[in-house]
Amino acid sequence: MSPPPSPQALSHRVPTGERAARLRARFDQVRARTAALAAPIGAEDAMVQSMEDASPTKWHLAHTTWFFERFVLAADAGYREIDPAWDFLFNSYYQSIGPMHARPHRGLLSRPTLAQVRDYREAVDTRLRARLASGDLDDARLDIIELGLQHEQQHQELLLTDIKHAFWSNPIAPAYRTDLPAACGTAAPLRWMAREERVVEIGHAGWPGTAGFAYDNESPRHRVLVPAHALASRPVSNAEYLAFVEDGGYRTVGLWLSAGWARVQAEGWQRPLYWDQALAREFTLGGWRMLDPGAPVCHLSYYEADAFARWAGARLPTEFEWEQAAAGVPVEGNFVDAGRLHPCAPAASDTGLQQLFGDVWEWTHSAYTAYPGYRPWPGALGEYNGKFMDAQWVLRGGSCATPADHVRASYRNFFPSDARWQFAGLRLAKDSP
Repeated sequence: MSPPPSPQALSHRVPTGERAARLRARFDQVRARTAALAAPIGAEDAMVQSMEDASPTKWHLAHTTWFFERFVLAADAGYREIDPAWDFLFNSYYQSIGPMHARPHRGLLSRPTLAQVRDYREAVDTRLRARLASGDLDDARLDIIELGLQHEQQHQELLLTDIKHAFWSNPIAPAYRTDLPAACGTAAPLRWMAREERVVEIGHAGWPGTAGFAYDNESPRHRVLVPAHALASRPVSNAEYLAFVEDGGYRTVGLWLSAGWARVQAEGWQRPLYWDQALAREFTLGGWRMLDPGAPVCHLSYYEADAFARWAGARLPTEFEWEQAAAGVPVEGNFVDAGRLHPCAPAASDTGLQQLFGDVWEWTHSAYTAYPGYRPWPGALGEYNGKFMDAQWVLRGGSCATPADHVRASYRNFFPSDARWQFAGLRLAKDSP
C-alpha cells in the first residue's frame, strides 16, 4: 500500500529528528488518554451502537488504530497487515482507498472482540513507536502521524458522546462514571459586548510550519468584513433555556425554521435531548442529576439554538464574529482535561467574554463552506473535511469533552442541523443599531 501524499508540502523549522521525538511523546499521551476514557466501558457496552450517527466504543478504538496502520505503517514496502480483513471493517469514509463496512451496522461487529481490539492497539503502538525511534521517517510521514493524533482526539470526544447516548438509551440509565463532580458555580448576569465594524483576518496561516497544526478547512487565512455587532458575555444557561421551554418555545411555529419545525413535529421534541419530562433533571455521564440552572445548556440542535435566539430577540453569531472575539484569547476552560465531563457555570465576572473555549460547542449562523482559495489536502486525506461541506453548520470553541490542546480560535467543527447528541450550546449575538 502506498501512503497518501503529505497534507501540505511546506518545510519545517524543527529538525526532523527532534520533531519525531516530540511526536513519540505526544503519541504516548494521546493513546493513553483514549485507553483511559475507554477503561470504564465493559465488553458488552463497547459494541453498542444506539443510533446511526454514533459508533461503538470498540469501533472508535479500532478505527483510530487502523488510521496509523493504514496511512503510516503500511507505507513501508513489504509491510504485512495485522489482519487484512480489518481494513474493510475499520475504514470510515475513505472511498479512494477501498470499500468499508456500512456505518449503521458497526454495532453488529461482535468480532473482533474488545480484547482483540486492545491487542491490535498495542501491536500498532509498538510498531509505530519503533518507526518513530528509527530516525528515518521524513516530514511527510510525520505530518500524517500528527494528523492521526488530532484525528484520535476528535474520536476521544465522540467516544464520550456516543457512550452517553447509548447509556441514556438503556432503560436503567447506567452512569459512565459515578465519581464525576456535580454542579459548580453560578452563572454571571448576561451582558452584551459591542464591537464596531472592521476588516479582520480569519483562518489559520497554514500547517505544517511554525504556526502549529490546523486542518485544511481552516485555511487559507483571508480578510473578512465583520459588521458592527454585539456578543453575549457567556453561553445561554439552563435556566434561560428552561424559560424558553416553559414559554411554549417548542409549540410556537413562528420561532422555527421550516425544516426545524418539521423535525420538532416528527420527533416530538419538547426539551433538550437529555432533560427529563419534569424539566428538573438531565442525564449526564455521571447518570441522572438535578438540572444545574447556571450551567450552559447543551445537547441542542442547530434548529433549537436558532429558535431560542429568535425567541430571545437575538440571533446566532457568525463564525467570523466568534473568531474575531476569540483571537488572542488563551485556550483555557472546562475541557476533558478537567475531568468534569459536563458543562459548568462560569465564575462570577464583571468584564470580558466568558467560556469562549470549553464547556459547550457554540453553534454559529455560518454554513460549513470553503474559505476563498480553499484546497483540500491531496490524496486520500483530502476526504477528511472538504467532502462534508454540504448542509452543515459551523460550531466553535470546544466542549467539556474536548482535549484542551486540540482546539484553537480558527478551529471549525461542523454538524448537520438536527444533531443533538454532541455537547453543543449557543451564545447570542445581535446587530448593533
